[in-house]
Amino acid sequence: MEVLRRRARDQPQRRAYTFLVDGETVEAHLTFGELDRQARAVAALLRERVAAGERALLLYPPGVEYIAAFFGCLYAGVVAVPAFPPRAGRGLGRLTAVIADARPTVVLAAASIKAMLDEHVQSGHWPAELVCVATEAAPPGGEDAWQPPPLSGEALTVVQYTSGSTGAPKGVMLSHANLLANSALIHWRYAHSPESRGVMWVPPYHDMGLVGGILQPVYGGFPVTLLPPMTFLQRPLRWLQAISRTRATTSAAPSFAYELCVDRTTAEQRAGLNLSSWRIAAIGAEPIRAPVLDRFALAFAPCGFRRDAFLPSFGLAEATLMVTGGPIDRPPVERAFNDRVLVGCGPSLPGQRVLIVDPLTRRPCSAEQVGEIWVAGPSVAGGYWQRPELSRDTFGARLAGTDAGPFLRTGDLGFLDSDDELFVTGRSKDLIVLPGRKLYPEDLELCVGNSHPALSAERCAAFGIESDGVERLAIAAEVRPSLLQAGVDQIALVRAIRGALVREHDVGADTVVLLRSGGLPRTTSGKLQRHACRAALLDGTLDLWQPLGQDPGRVPHAHT
Repeated sequence: MEVLRRRARDQPQRRAYTFLVDGETVEAHLTFGELDRQARAVAALLRERVAAGERALLLYPPGVEYIAAFFGCLYAGVVAVPAFPPRAGRGLGRLTAVIADARPTVVLAAASIKAMLDEHVQSGHWPAELVCVATEAAPPGGEDAWQPPPLSGEALTVVQYTSGSTGAPKGVMLSHANLLANSALIHWRYAHSPESRGVMWVPPYHDMGLVGGILQPVYGGFPVTLLPPMTFLQRPLRWLQAISRTRATTSAAPSFAYELCVDRTTAEQRAGLNLSSWRIAAIGAEPIRAPVLDRFALAFAPCGFRRDAFLPSFGLAEATLMVTGGPIDRPPVERAFNDRVLVGCGPSLPGQRVLIVDPLTRRPCSAEQVGEIWVAGPSVAGGYWQRPELSRDTFGARLAGTDAGPFLRTGDLGFLDSDDELFVTGRSKDLIVLPGRKLYPEDLELCVGNSHPALSAERCAAFGIESDGVERLAIAAEVRPSLLQAGVDQIALVRAIRGALVREHDVGADTVVLLRSGGLPRTTSGKLQRHACRAALLDGTLDLWQPLGQDPGRVPHAHT
């Protein structure tokens, strides 16, 4: 709050945000002065209805109104609970679960969403006492009545619901101190300055979009251009065009986004881009594969993109956002292990401690020994909302035989090399345990992606399915749209997948299903949901591919 107040005082006319409504057309600008005024107006509206410390659920499509509502919560001393707004009835189940868990006192919403919310309250689906307020209703001049709330660094400011890549969403409790500490680390590692310019399409309801895309520009005092996530997914070229047009220096996205840009752009379209200003291409949120970096760098080198601009990083909502990354202007560190090239995610950042720990013995691992990634530092959140036992297990870990800690158990597996470079190998919950063997799904997905030109490691999922008391391997793979239209042979694809797995990993795939492009379940921030993929396969809801000319009734649903 104080950072934005200072920006509004010293740079009231400095542009903070530009929003592209369709990914191309400018809908709105917001200066630091305008954001401060709108935040005060929302805060005054809130304080008429909600006491400081209560929770406000935020339901807005991406845009400047959401940003004003978020800062309005900070200005009111009210805890913000950002959530993905439902669309045409979709997403209501998750939203209902968030409401039941967070128990907000008020819902702040766009007017276009409020009518639907009121209907659900009236129908009894949501608590009758839940008040829905459209912030467009804030009276003119209401900002003049605003008074700064009493705040401390330890005060809870955001309940950030996780994207649910490995289970049910949980509310991560972030304080003002957490947000400031992580913003400082990102600002330092990326060498941001008032001359920086950002572009972001990642959803603002999750850590990368909120902390990296909305808070970081305020902390660093530089402008950012925002695109709705769906406009990127529909046409990835829009992201690159925004970077080219605004001469952006910094942007971030999950690994799959960079591959999507290669697959869905033509040489002619790339010829119209100038990416020479792009100094920091942060990449994270899911396993980072060297071939993705190579393909993107090769495809966009004629546009001025430098491979050294890639900044692989590791982070999670439970640590606010960033844990390791960088440094800048250094090529990503790549090392080959057991025929697999791993990309380093950088060293730990100042003030934070990263350990690799044996999850069973809780003793530190030696260099280059795989274990669970543990983190300590001022960016680590205060726990999960209303889940004290889970919070103790996840945020209160201590090394065996010592009082060292507490540490955050990330649930991710990896190792540190002798230079303190972190290499992430996967999620412990995603390990596939076959008779006598433990396999990383990432290794199998890489194998599948390389087995045929119609497939990609970024667009397949490997997971275990229990049958007759034994876990067996299942593969779900999307088919590239261009080859899907060309009618590539389904049987040949399945044979290629199974053959590659046997040759490279000596493992047979009991189940193989082929999906349409976009058929894999993902979180709203783009993370692959292997657990959801398993569930959808078992209940028959996966969007299976049907080869051209084949009788749809004859397409196998479980075993191919």
